[in-house]
Amino acid sequence: MLLASLSAAACGDAARSQAPAASPSVSHSASPSTISPEELCTRVVAHWSREVLDSHTYGDYQSMGLSNGQYDILRSVVDAARAERKRQGAEAADALIDREARAGCVDRYRSGGPGEGAWR
Repeated sequence: MLLASLSAAACGDAARSQAPAASPSVSHSASPSTISPEELCTRVVAHWSREVLDSHTYGDYQSMGLSNGQYDILRSVVDAARAERKRQGAEAADALIDREARAGCVDRYRSGGPGEGAWR
């Protein structure tokens, strides 16, 4: 009887140890926040400006995911950053990229952006 009890208990433990572990509780985070067109423009223009500045060549604006207007901002920013890097160094050029990308994008989207406001 003792042997039967031990083997039954052992089988029960084996079954429990082979059962899949409970999945951890998943916490649902808040939905992602949206960013303004100006901020999105600033981020992509600054990113690609740094890439272009380091590579010394301009790529196709569509392959970068930029609009024609954003690409115009990028070219202006990179030209200014190249001059700044020669005068003041890489750190100054990096700061200029952030400032000029933001200024260009704020100006571009001031009246709502393409298809809105004065863009019609």
